[in-house]
Parts: sequence; structure tokens; C-alpha cells
Amino acid sequence: MSVHAHPETTGATPPHRLAAENISVGYGDRIIIEGLDLEIHTGVVTTVIGPNGCGKSTLLRALGRLLSPRQGQVTLDGKAIGHMKTRDVARTLGVLPQSPIAPEGLTVADLVARGRHPHQSWIRQWSRDDESEVARALKLTGIEDLAERPVDQLSGGQRQRAWISMALAQGTDVLLLDEPTTYLDLAHSIEVLDLVDRMHDEMGRTVVMVLHDLNLAVRYSDRLVVMHEGAIVASGTPSEVISEKMLFDVFGLSAAVIDDPVSDRPLIVPIGTRHVRAGAGIRPA
Repeated sequence: MSVHAHPETTGATPPHRLAAENISVGYGDRIIIEGLDLEIHTGVVTTVIGPNGCGKSTLLRALGRLLSPRQGQVTLDGKAIGHMKTRDVARTLGVLPQSPIAPEGLTVADLVARGRHPHQSWIRQWSRDDESEVARALKLTGIEDLAERPVDQLSGGQRQRAWISMALAQGTDVLLLDEPTTYLDLAHSIEVLDLVDRMHDEMGRTVVMVLHDLNLAVRYSDRLVVMHEGAIVASGTPSEVISEKMLFDVFGLSAAVIDDPVSDRPLIVPIGTRHVRAGAGIRPA
């Protein structure tokens, strides 16, 4: 991934649909991100990682037009996203914020049906196509049997699948997922990320995620973007990005990086003080 590159000017289709161009973003008087450039490659899973408070979720919110940059712009298909109609953005870009909350008593089917709202108008009302898309989304996420259950009565894993199902029903090519595994145990986290992987692999979705679990980010991502103090400090494939030095410099984490016997990718093994042997350095060279 080229962090500072700009779309090609040769007339060829650029390898990205979503990009941040010199954006500065913040809350109130506080600037979290300043002068950041990023291109999201089309058809791949990109995961943003970094320590708490580094600006990961702020970046995702800016990419999804939930926050307006103080400077620069986010572009979608080459157009400034801030100048596009909300309905046009929603037909292309789906956003799943961290820990979304559904209205009390809302059923799974009703939640998923909300994903079809961008396709409605006073001319085009609810149709069989919409019904089919909702049914398809429920089937793909494996929650057909939960369609009539209130969302607030679901388990954490079921609830996340319901929200992802709504994003699927929206029919967008690009999905932004902010911590889709928040509050989930490992088994349910794998379940949700397997679903995201299927959406990418079988349906060609471009996915951008924020994840805290570094090993899951390595397993389920084509590209990693590493943030630190509001800036991008590394980007590339997991094998290019993950190193003992990067983990220490960015996360303050002493760890060994070995080959994962399952995925053939880097595997991060944290080193705590209990496991430091005499003569074993904490800080990587």
C-alpha cells in the first residue's frame, strides 16, 4: 500500500476506490490526525492497528463520512465524499461503528431491512428485490432462524452477525468495520472474522477493519496499516509490517515473532517479565 501515493494520471482505473488526501481530523480543539494520506486498495481486506488513542477509529470515521476533516478530503471513486449525496454514499459505502445499538424491541429482520433504505425513494418503494436481499443476507450470516428475535436478546456473536447482515443487505462494495469483535470471546471473534473473510473472498467486498487483536489482524488481513500518535508509520502485507522492533517501538510490546504453523504468516508471542530469561533482551535490536 502506498501511504502517500495519489491516483494514477495515465487514464487507467486507479487501484483504489477510497482514499484520504492530506486529512486532519479531531474533536473540539483537539487534533487527532494531521496531514494523513492513505489509499485503500480495491478488493482486499485492510486492517488498521495501533495502540489505544492513536487515531484508528477516528480515521475510520473520517473514511466513512461520520467525521468531517478540518483539512484535506476523503474521496470515494475519485469524488470528494463530503460533497456527495448521503444516499449515493450509502449505496457504495457501508459503515459498522463500534458497539452499535439497536432500538429496543427491534427484530433482526427489521434491523437487516434497514440496510435497504438507501435503495428506497418515493418512486421506488419496498420490493421483492429488497425482500430477496434481506433473506440472502440473513442466510449468508447464518441467522435465518433468528429473524423474528429482538436484537437486544441476542448473544454478542449473534448481535454482531445481525449488524453485519444489515451491512450486507445494504449491498455496498466497500465495508468499514470498527472493532467488529469488540466484547466477543475468541470463538465468536473467529466466527465473525470468518464471515468477513467470506464476504471478501466470495463476494468481492473491499473491507477496512480496525482490530485490537494483533494476531487476528495478521490472520485475516491482506494489508496492515500501523498507526501511532495520529500518523501512519508502516503499511504493507503482514509479513512486511510485523517485526519485533515495530511491536516494541509502536506498542511498547516485547514479543517474539515466529512463523504461524497454521496460516504461514507471522505469529506474535508476547514476552512478559515472568518469561524473560537471564541474558534475554527485552528490547529487540
